[in-house]
Amino acid sequence: MNETGDKYRGLMKKIELPKGKLGVLLPGMGAVSSTLIAGVFLVNAGHSKPIGSVTQMSRIRLGKRDNPQYPFIKDFVPLAGLTDIEFGGWDIYEDNCYQAALTCGVIDKQELDLVKEQLEAIKPWSAVFDPAFVRNLTGTNIKSAPNKMALAELLMQDIETFKKEKGLDRLVMCWCGSTEVYQDVMDHEAFQTLPAFESALKNNLALIPPSMIYAYAAIKMGIPFANGSPNLNVDIPAMVELSIKNNVPIGGKDFKTGQTLMKTIVAPGLKARMLGLDGWFSSNILGNRDGEVLDDPDSFRSKEVTKGSVLESILQDDLYPDLYGDYYHKIRIEYYPPRGDAKEGWDNIDIKGWLGQKMQLKINFLCRDSILAAPVVLDLVLFLDLAQRAGMRGVQEWLSFYFKSPQCRPDLKPVNSLFDQDDKLRNTLRIIMGEEVIDHSGLNYYENKG
Repeated sequence: MNETGDKYRGLMKKIELPKGKLGVLLPGMGAVSSTLIAGVFLVNAGHSKPIGSVTQMSRIRLGKRDNPQYPFIKDFVPLAGLTDIEFGGWDIYEDNCYQAALTCGVIDKQELDLVKEQLEAIKPWSAVFDPAFVRNLTGTNIKSAPNKMALAELLMQDIETFKKEKGLDRLVMCWCGSTEVYQDVMDHEAFQTLPAFESALKNNLALIPPSMIYAYAAIKMGIPFANGSPNLNVDIPAMVELSIKNNVPIGGKDFKTGQTLMKTIVAPGLKARMLGLDGWFSSNILGNRDGEVLDDPDSFRSKEVTKGSVLESILQDDLYPDLYGDYYHKIRIEYYPPRGDAKEGWDNIDIKGWLGQKMQLKINFLCRDSILAAPVVLDLVLFLDLAQRAGMRGVQEWLSFYFKSPQCRPDLKPVNSLFDQDDKLRNTLRIIMGEEVIDHSGLNYYENKG
């Protein structure tokens, strides 16, 4: 065994097996959640394949290139099985999951009807909602309580009831709700420590958004939490403190699906070839509930921040000022109801090559927002459950592969290149299972064996 092997085997985790049922808690039972739930039911019934899910479809290389093994990730690490999952969640609308899926129009009725009975059995619990944070939606299925701590306690009661009724062994929560209005409040004293935050909940501090109340309720109960929106629900120091104190893994933020997925694929390629950038204009149209919410300028600002932060960390303009020191980056999202969930993203990229000669790259991505997001939620849920059974806690940066604006240690810059994120994810899985990392250096492959 070499020194490198010893180093990584020392980081191997003792992982509890995924015995019993896993409860998946989903705040927001709209397009993403209903697409995920219907998809899992259809896969379990043999009607479809979990395409887009890394945990279900991807293999991982183990060992050297001249003697490789390629097991499926789901066979390599002990993940919960799809048939062991139970779904529950909250929404401001009372529609059951079948009705919600029909309304969203992501999956055809013909397919939904194959699992109609299972979908109709999932009815959303009343939600924590504040119209000050999501201005373009109104609903009637809403909780009422004297203060925000009392609202968190009501959420915890819902979770306890769900756990008992379904006979669950473990739970994970993933925020699939709407984008809340932008807030530049990270430095507020109420968010710096756990005692200060809990006091602010009791005192009904107006700055605390609903998504943060959900995150607090989950982590307080020892439940892993993933943030699929640009909201600040687990970014604050108080929530990180609680996750470490309660041995809970957390991750965020904002699912990386359409246009930003393309940016994290294309931008690393431009940088690798040292091609300069003059400008990157991104425009989106979409007509689902997310598009309606983002029609509010303050909610759009939250999305703009997470989408806009990607290029800076990939291109490193401080290191390459001649190439990336003065590019123009603009993002637009327009609500267009006829498009529904079929989002369209246009990117115009002005680049420069040898001797500063101008070139252009244009991308038109006609994607299905919830079709891309659903397998992301599934992977995050399964990986966070794995992380907790492996004794991992706090921010799980190895899951940055799934996020537009990955959460990381405060003194570090996030990694946004999809390829670096993929390496980080896979090498983390190798490490916790006692396998050597793969770095693709390849010097020992250049001569003939013998």
